[in-house]
Parts: sequence; C-alpha cells; structure tokens
Amino acid sequence: MTPLLRKPLRPAGLVHDITPADAGWSHVGFALHRLAPGETATGTTDAREVILVLVEGKARVTAAGQDWGLMGDRMDVFDRRPPHALYLPPGQDWTATATTPCTLAVCSAPARGDHPPARIGPEGIAMVTRGKGTNTRYIHPIAMEERDVADQLLVTEVYTPAGHWSSYPPHRHDEDDFPRMTYLEETYYHRLNPPQGYAHQRVFTEDGTLDETMTVANHDVVLVPKGHHPCGAPYGYDLYYLNVMAGPLRKWRFQNHPDHDWIARRDA
Repeated sequence: MTPLLRKPLRPAGLVHDITPADAGWSHVGFALHRLAPGETATGTTDAREVILVLVEGKARVTAAGQDWGLMGDRMDVFDRRPPHALYLPPGQDWTATATTPCTLAVCSAPARGDHPPARIGPEGIAMVTRGKGTNTRYIHPIAMEERDVADQLLVTEVYTPAGHWSSYPPHRHDEDDFPRMTYLEETYYHRLNPPQGYAHQRVFTEDGTLDETMTVANHDVVLVPKGHHPCGAPYGYDLYYLNVMAGPLRKWRFQNHPDHDWIARRDA
C-alpha cells in the first residue's frame, strides 16, 4: 500500500495520529479521535498551533486555561451544517470530553504565537458553492486565509455529491513562489455516505515521478506532499473531506494542470 494512504489505526479512540516526521514533511499534523459519551481526549500544542474541529457530535472543551463549554451541534457530518472549531496557539493544554458520540479532528502546524485562542464558527462559516455540472461541490471555509485566525494553518471542508468530482481540475501547490504559487502540504480526511462506500483520489506530478491512484474508504486519510490531487465520488456515494494545509506562507495559491486548465477557463 502506498504510504500516502493512511488507514485508521483502530475503529475508535485515537483513530489517526499523523505527525510531520511520520508524513516525511515539515508542517502539517493531523490526528483524529472517535469518542463515546464520557470519553476524553487530551493534548498539548507544544511549539505548534492547533485547530480542534468538532466533525460530529458534542464535547465539553477546556483549553488555554478557559472553559469553552459544550461545543458541537452537528450530529452527522452529512447534515452539512457548519462546524464548531477552536484555535489554540503554542504552549497550551486542551481537553475534550464527549457528551455524545463525537469525532474530533486535531489539525496542527508550526506557529509563532501571533494569534490568541479563539472560537471559530459556526458563526461566520457560510457554505460556498464551487464548480459547475458534475464538478459542483460545497465548501465550508473553516479557517482559510480570509480569516486571520492562525499563523500557518488553513482548514476547510468539502462536500462532493455522488457522481461528482472535486479538487478538480487537477491542481497543485507545491512551490514556494508567491504570488504564482505557495508551498502547502495537505491532508484529506475522507468520509462516505452511506459509510460502506468508496471514492478515488489521485496524487500525481507532471513529470510522472509520483503517480498514485487510491481507493479511499470511510475515515481514511490521504497525504498530499506535492503534485495534483483530484477526487472522484462514484454514483450512490456522497463524499466529504476535511482538508488541513500549511506551509511557509499562509496563502492558498495554486496552478491547474496545464492539460486540464481549459476546464477552469471554460467554467469561469
């Protein structure tokens, strides 16, 4: 199996624990907890910044010396309601205790400590429609660059209807050459509805030195260290994914694959 495709470590508890060292890169970390009511996840940000995302369910959260109360109201990720999230700077402890079945994502990156702890959403996170035809998908920009809430982290979630494509036309953001392009490592946490479904994601470079096409199942994670990375959802199965990106500059600038850029120009 390609090291870019990460299967869950276990069905519940700490399901994913992807560090920069484990991924073979420098910036993005991603962990995922699946908690039963009464179970607790804890962590410390150390020298990194963290965005906790309540993907599903509810939890009582204390962090950075504050009680943030009960967070989360989306019981099924496919409800498409905007999520609750919490930003934490370096040097902070956090605890989340589930009050319902709960899926908690822990997104992290190196940080300078320029931003204070802050609740993110659901207020201010509006669903955005992108694309046309079977390239239509729906976005919750949780913490993209238009929201000045983090030093490096960019976090968003995408709903791809059955039979549609997303992260398409194929595009890449693997060069530190702003404003033409920014270098951003990226993880995709995938969910399927119904959950027994599957989807496909290809990660490939224009010179062919990397070309992996992966079949992703519910709760799989795909690493994108470089190259283009489109996703396709088969008929009958809606696809959700949570994206975490980070790099030297907190801006999302990409270029479409030259063979397929005509699609974006046509649909502009």
